[in-house]
Order: sequence, then structure tokens, then C-alpha cells
Amino acid sequence: MRFYPSTNLMKVYFRLLTYARPYHQFVIPFFLFSLLGSFFSVFQFTLLIPLLDILFKDTPPAVAPATYASLPAFSLSAKYFIHVFYHYFYLIKDTKGPVSVLYYVTGIIVATVILSNFFRYFAQRSVQTARTFLVKKLREAMFEKINYLHIGYFTKERKGDLIQRINGDVYEIEGAASSSLDIIFKEPFALIGFFIALFAISTPLTLFTLVIIPISGLIIAIVTRNLRKDAGEGQASLGQLLTIIDETLMGMRIVRSFNATKYILKRFRDENDFYRRMSLRIFNRRELAPAFSEVSGVMVVAGIMIYGGTMILQGGRDLSGSQFVAFISIFSQVLRPVKSMVGAFASIQRAQAAGDRILAVIDTPVEITDKPDAVELKEFASEIEFRNVGFQYGERPVLQDISFKVPKGRMVALVGGSGGGKSTTADLIPRFYDVKEGGIFIDGRDIRDYTLESLRQQMGIVTQESILFNDTIFNNIAFGKPDATEADVVRAAQIANAHEFIMQTENGYQTNIGDRGVRLSGGQKQRISIARAVFKNPPILILDEATSALDTESERLVQDALGKLMKGRTTLVIAHRLSTIREADEIIVIQEGRIVERGHHKGLLELEKGVYRNLTMMQQLA
Repeated sequence: MRFYPSTNLMKVYFRLLTYARPYHQFVIPFFLFSLLGSFFSVFQFTLLIPLLDILFKDTPPAVAPATYASLPAFSLSAKYFIHVFYHYFYLIKDTKGPVSVLYYVTGIIVATVILSNFFRYFAQRSVQTARTFLVKKLREAMFEKINYLHIGYFTKERKGDLIQRINGDVYEIEGAASSSLDIIFKEPFALIGFFIALFAISTPLTLFTLVIIPISGLIIAIVTRNLRKDAGEGQASLGQLLTIIDETLMGMRIVRSFNATKYILKRFRDENDFYRRMSLRIFNRRELAPAFSEVSGVMVVAGIMIYGGTMILQGGRDLSGSQFVAFISIFSQVLRPVKSMVGAFASIQRAQAAGDRILAVIDTPVEITDKPDAVELKEFASEIEFRNVGFQYGERPVLQDISFKVPKGRMVALVGGSGGGKSTTADLIPRFYDVKEGGIFIDGRDIRDYTLESLRQQMGIVTQESILFNDTIFNNIAFGKPDATEADVVRAAQIANAHEFIMQTENGYQTNIGDRGVRLSGGQKQRISIARAVFKNPPILILDEATSALDTESERLVQDALGKLMKGRTTLVIAHRLSTIREADEIIVIQEGRIVERGHHKGLLELEKGVYRNLTMMQQLA
């Protein structure tokens, strides 16, 4: 099972609609325009009766011309407008003849059609305002939450699935939002108006038609009951498809070099076929409901024709031929809002599955937050201290009893085997994660007492993987600083040994580097990352194996740039190549989450069976 539907339909749906607030911007106009549109829509069909009376030279039953000899006092009621219409109807008929009455009635029908569609258009404009506003707010809420979630969240969630939730799932909500407004404000008015007209024409015939509505509703509910679960599985499958596409595009060299094309294609085809089957199942269920609704409607019309036709043929005077034709015409319009409401119900069923997935992101708690009384770290003054720090991912311990200090202006290096906890130690300083035991202190105060923004403002981070954005070189160096000057960016690039190769690119600092810096070499990307850290000018540096993935020439240039960057700054270095940390003020060896050795390079080499000594000898042999 790929998806687990969670909560009550209306509870989820109305909660999502809260993102369209303030409602008055679209609900009130939509209500008024829908009401007026429904009124003129019903009115245009009731005019068929006098039109047919003229054509077939019948007298409208139960209509006495003398009743309409004079105009009544104005009132906002259907009775008033009917009285006015028949007043002029008989006046024109008596003075100008039936042909003029035909023009009169036809002109009013045309006018009502124009007005009906005019108000429907503005009602739909109001709906579109609601749809676009809802989508905007939902996407902003999801993207904002994603940007505040802790780093560990993204190790468990697939990127493609998150993209699908922000894009595809929100699109489902957008479609269902307008459907729900139709159900609440538009279609009920149309139905009420049509049935008022039907009852006015013939009560027995209208009661006969009402039998099919609850029967249809029950069958449609049975047909669509599993639509939400199918929609949820389909949306999860599409998220998995996007993940496979993203991973394949990013790792195309690996796919080709390991001859894994057939494997990747099989994964994609299997997932794509599952998505196809789920989409087909959703389509079949969704389309079955309106199809059944239309068939049942036609059956009722056939029943009306038999029942009503029998009334007329047997000589009943309760129903004239023109009224019977108008009744069938109006009832045929009843099917439209009924079908619309059936389709809207299916759309809302699908939207709940999307809503569950959207709310799962929005409701994810933000684990790393500011305390209510957090203060700003205005200036780093003395030292960073790890005091008996412990950390774990879930139930798995990663760090145990880690204690050390990084005095201001000094360089401390963390070394050890892969998976020992070096990077996790560094990630705790900017609070990408929070410690589970002990504490980390800056200038004698727990870092959790500082605001996140002011804490991270004091730090610059350069990692092994250069994270660059599909933008210009200038904007990547001045990242997060839209008011940066060209002189400051150029100065940072010069310190990072990047200025020379930047000027050789097509447009210099305005050259777009492509997705994740694909147009640059590894060494060039790393120097751009260093220039970004230089531009920020932080007092604290965290270097996470910043040269381990580079060739010798690139490493020399990057190492020289790092030397300039570290000058006068407090630096924590995670080193894979031990030759880069010989000058560190202290080297801390971490193994299986514990500190096993610490000291200077020379002193650690003198330990006969030391871990650091063994690591150094292995690298020298390599």
C-alpha cells in the first residue's frame, strides 16, 4: 500500500479553503452573479410557454387577459415581473397582432440569454480569483514550511514527491476549489429556480421527476467511494516517477558508466505502468458517475414524456402542449447542474487525497526553532565549546560525550574514518540539528539561546559538494544579498582564486552556470563556493572536506584560496586528506562517535598505535 487516506473529507477540504481568505473578495460577488445568472437562465426557458402559445395559437391556461390590463406597483418578486411581461404581451397582441408579440417574446428571450451568460462570466471570474489566490497561498505555505524544516526531514522524503505535492497536488485542490463553490453557491440556486418553474407548470409531473434524484445520488456515492484512495496512490506514484527522472538526469554519467540504462528504464516503466493503471482506474470511476447521471436523466425524460403525454392525450386541462414542451426543456436543464454537482463531488474526492498529502507537509512540526526569549548573537567574541554532546538519528547513537573547544582565531580539525560522526558534529554548530545531550556554547552561552538567523549569520560553510544555483556567477557569489556591489563580489572572487577563470567565461560575472553549476569544473565550482563564503565575511568557518574531491592542480588552487579565507578566522575543518591540516592548532580524532585522540600533528604521529598515525601512514602508502 502506497497511500493511507487519513481524515474526514469536509474537515480536510474546508481547512484547505481557509488559505483562500479573505472570503468576501470572491464569495459575495460569486453569490450575487450566480444568483442573477440562475434567475435569467430559468426565466429564458419559462418564456417558451408564451412563445409556443403564439406559434400554435393557444391561449395560456389559467391566464386571464383582464388580470394584466394595468401595471402593478413595483416589487422585487417573480410575480411582479410575470405581471409586467403579460401586461405588455396582451397589449402588443391586441394592438399590433401576434407577429409583433413573437418579436417581443423572442427579443426578451435573447436579452435573458445575454444577461444569463453575462452574469455567469463574472461568476467564473470570481471563481478564478479564488482559485489563483488559493493556489498561491497553498504553494507559499508549503514552500515556506519546507524551508524551515530540519535537515533530517529531507533524508527521509523523496525530492520528486515533494515537487509533486507542491505542483500536482495543489493543482488538484485548485480544480476542486471552484467545484466546491459551484456546489455551495451556484448549482443549488439553479436547481431551486428550475424546480420552482417546474412546480409552477405541473406539480404532479415534478413530483414524478424527483424520484430519480436520491436513487442516482446513492448509486453515484457507491461508484466514487474508493476514488480518494486511488487518487492518493496515483499522486504518490507520480511523485516517485519525478524522483526517478530527477535522479537519472543528475546521475546520467553513473547510469552510463555502470551500464545501468536497462535497469533504470525498467524502474521507470514499472512505475509508469502502475501510474497508468491508477490513472485509468480513477478515470473509469470518475466518468462512470456523470455517465450514469445522464442515462438516468434520459430515462426520467422518457418517463415524463409518457406520463405527461398521457395527461394531454386523455384530455386533461391541467397541462397544455406548450407547457409540456416547456416542462421538458426546463427539466433537461436540471440535468446540467446535477451532472456538475456529481463531477464536483468526484473532484473533491480526488482533492482530499491531494489535501492529505499537502497537509502532511504543512503539519510537519518544525523541530529547530527560536526560543521565545532568544537573543541575537551580535558578535563572536571568545570561543565555541562542545560540552558532553550526544546525538542520535532515531534510535541510532551517532555522537557520545563529545567535548572540545575552538578558541577565537584558531583552527581545529576533525579527522577519522567515514561514518564516525565528523560531519554531524559540524552540522550541530549552525543548528541543522539540535543536540540530544549536553550542549554547544558560543561565548559561554548555549547556542539554543540565540536566534537562528543571528547564529548562522556568524558562520560560513564550504562543503565537499559545491551547492550552486542555476543563476549567474555574480548572484551565486552574492547569494542572499540582492544589494551586493560588483566591487565586493570581484574582491571575494580574487581572494578565492576565481577571478581569472570567471573573466574567461562568456559573459564574465553575468555568465549563467547552469543547473548546479554544470558548466563549471569541480575546482571552479569549489572556488565559487569559497568566494561566496569570503563575500559573507563570517568570523566562524566550517570546512567539510572542501578539497577531497579535487584533482591535484585544483586542490592547490582551492587550498590556497582556503588559506586566504581562514586567515584571522575561527575555523572547524573536517579533513579527509590529512596533509591539509598539519598546521591545525588542534586535531581531534573521532571514531564511532567518540573522541579517541587529540593533539597536534607531530604529537599524534608519535603515538605508536594511534589512530591518526595509522590514517596518515595509509594515505602515504596510497
